Amino acid sequence: MNFSDIVPELKSNMPTLHGRLLANQSLAELTWFRVGGAAQALFMPEDEADLSYFLSQLPAEVPVTVVGLGSNLIVRDGGVPGATIRLGRGFNEIAIDGRNVRAGAAVPDVKVARAAQEAGIAGLAFLCGIPGGVGGALRMNGGAYGRETKDALVEARAVDRGGRVHVLKNVDMHYAYRHCGTPDDYIFTQAVFAGEHGAAAAIAAEMERITKSRGDTQPVKSRTGGSTFKNPPGQKAWQLIAAAGCRGLRIGDAQVSPMHCNFLINLGNASSADIETLGETVRSRVKDNSGVELEWEIKRIGVAK
Repeated sequence: MNFSDIVPELKSNMPTLHGRLLANQSLAELTWFRVGGAAQALFMPEDEADLSYFLSQLPAEVPVTVVGLGSNLIVRDGGVPGATIRLGRGFNEIAIDGRNVRAGAAVPDVKVARAAQEAGIAGLAFLCGIPGGVGGALRMNGGAYGRETKDALVEARAVDRGGRVHVLKNVDMHYAYRHCGTPDDYIFTQAVFAGEHGAAAAIAAEMERITKSRGDTQPVKSRTGGSTFKNPPGQKAWQLIAAAGCRGLRIGDAQVSPMHCNFLINLGNASSADIETLGETVRSRVKDNSGVELEWEIKRIGVAK
């Protein structure tokens, strides 16, 4: 879809903007699936103040969409109208303070785990099992190998649609399984995680076990979107998918992974529509087979072509 170019007008209304603001920028390369359309306007803020300024000056009628490292994301083929925001270098810092790790929202989760390990901070190794970045983990209470973001978070910073900055304690996040109860317009910029004293060698060994387990059981070298559906209460999504006969199911070049059937993969030339249609086909077959309605864990944004 060809969007009108709103960037010149936005720039004229934001004379002190520092970040990059681009028109009709493809988002495909920003996702692990490597599919999807363009952003009508893509903004990469320089820092939290720049993000706050942009949002405070952005016309209220322009919708805002946030993308992170693209690991758990489908961008639809028609692209994303309005302003798409992606945090970059200005949100990439990590700092150690005693047994706390402060990390920008664009930092990959695995880097937080590594920084904690090098500092002898235990309790954060699980983060190396979560694909994507800190912002995504905050927004969906990302978890792996027995722990979730809520188990380690001290506080987070966020900017709302009006450009106001908020500091949120763990309790303010209203976390549940793969769910964050903060307003949808909050864009997380930073997090502080707490660990405990540990031996660096033992933490490294734990991270190695997690990494090996992922490699042995998940299609980590494929174009995938990570875990596709949330586990229903008391059940495993992959078991329900397998029981419905969906392992290896294909639509075009989109396939249910034969290795782990709660993962969808792009075999090379899949479209976003192929991947999303495959996911909906899986949901339908699981519902028919078990009566369970699977809920998407992957975030889907934009419009169909």
